Amino acid sequence: MKIESFIRSAVSFAKLRTAFVLTLLIGLFVVPARAQQVFAPLPENPVAPPVAQEYQSQASETDVFIPASGNSDLQLESEPFRLGIFNFRPHPYYRFLYATGILVTTNQHASTALNQIAPGILLEIGNHWALDYTPTWSFYSDNHFRDTLDHSVTLNGETAYEDWIFGLSQSCVISADSSAETATQTDQRTFVTVLRASYQFNSKISTDMEADQQFNYVDKLQDSHQWSASDWLNYQFWPQLTASIGTGFGYDHVTDNSGLGTNFDMTFEQFQGRVEWRATDKISLQVHAGLEDRQIFNGGSGNLLNPIFDAAIQYQPFEFTKISLTGQRIVSAADLSGEATESTKVSADLNQRLLGRLHLDLNGGYQHISYLAAGNNLSQSRVDDYSFVGVQLSCPFLTRGKKSGTIAVSYQASKDDSSQNGYSFSSSQFGLDVVYRF
Repeated sequence: MKIESFIRSAVSFAKLRTAFVLTLLIGLFVVPARAQQVFAPLPENPVAPPVAQEYQSQASETDVFIPASGNSDLQLESEPFRLGIFNFRPHPYYRFLYATGILVTTNQHASTALNQIAPGILLEIGNHWALDYTPTWSFYSDNHFRDTLDHSVTLNGETAYEDWIFGLSQSCVISADSSAETATQTDQRTFVTVLRASYQFNSKISTDMEADQQFNYVDKLQDSHQWSASDWLNYQFWPQLTASIGTGFGYDHVTDNSGLGTNFDMTFEQFQGRVEWRATDKISLQVHAGLEDRQIFNGGSGNLLNPIFDAAIQYQPFEFTKISLTGQRIVSAADLSGEATESTKVSADLNQRLLGRLHLDLNGGYQHISYLAAGNNLSQSRVDDYSFVGVQLSCPFLTRGKKSGTIAVSYQASKDDSSQNGYSFSSSQFGLDVVYRF
């Protein structure tokens, strides 16, 4: 009887942890997006504690793309920097980029070579915590741009208590990137805290809860502080299909730093549905959509009733061919003083393995952003239509266990057509990237 009880508990716990990982990945979809970057973004380094990596490496019933897993026989050999419960995983990164058509300020463009060095390190603390710190030095050949040192710190944790799974994520990003929204290099500091919990009532019904706090500080423009919460009720019809209904609410406090005095507050309520469906062995769909009712308080400002959605389609017609489509529509505070944004974005990606070792990645996307003057009856002050296409050819090297290196060459063309004079640009960027992860 004790053995049967233990097996039932283990199975229930495994289901809970798998549900939590799915909730964590979907939750990353809905973090409020900032304005589009002018330079091609650096690749993100995954920050997950070992207990989460274990379940991410296993294929979800609704996930077509199966993450690659290392050889367990080489596990110890791939951890050269372990000290007891502390496991250090350096991930040094270098990028050379030559870019044309970069906005220096409104109506002024420049071409520059960019060298970036990011000697990041991931620290795994036991099985439940992971802390990553990545400093990034950026050196420009054109003196219109400032050389910068950016910082990114992320802490993720996961634990279980009886029938509950709890997660914590805390991140801090300090940067001075060139922004299409501001048409110049813009100093920003962003702090995000996320608390998550999931509970499995039975084999069919579960719930996911989340509380978020996001502070964004933009030098000489406007600061925003957002607090939000959401709750989902999930029903699993069968292993390949889960449907959910959810509600959310939040509050934004926006403070002007430009001297215009356009401070304002926003509250919002969201009502959504969510579907995760593995239609066949080759295609899956994850989508949540609904309505957001947002109230903006500042003199004559009104309300916004908007459709919102977040969707992803995975299609794998052949073993080494992966095609994905994503879409998103959100409303959030802008970086510009006195502004809020309505943003709709769609993108597509094709990843193909070539000749056994090479990987070809083709991607493209389009984003429509409407800027709303929050202090003037939500009048539309600016509209941007941003599009990009990119191609990357990469090759792994010195891969052994969890240790792996990648070298890649890339090209990206991007264009922003803005209704406001001085904010449009067209850029071509050629890059060389080298990264090694221990």
